[in-house]
Amino acid sequence: MAKKGNRIQVILECTEHKATGMPGMSRYITTKNRKNTTERLELKKYNPILKKVTVHKEIK
Repeated sequence: MAKKGNRIQVILECTEHKATGMPGMSRYITTKNRKNTTERLELKKYNPILKKVTVHKEIK
């Protein structure tokens, strides 16, 4: 049976790490309400490779 509701899983990827060209990638999985938040998420999360808090944006 399909899950009811507007909540979907999204993947957040670090923007600063992508620009540095270092190997590896910092990604987080979270959920959002598609009805209330139509635009892409942008949250500050910890990047363990760079060892600091960076901006993570929603991908696909």
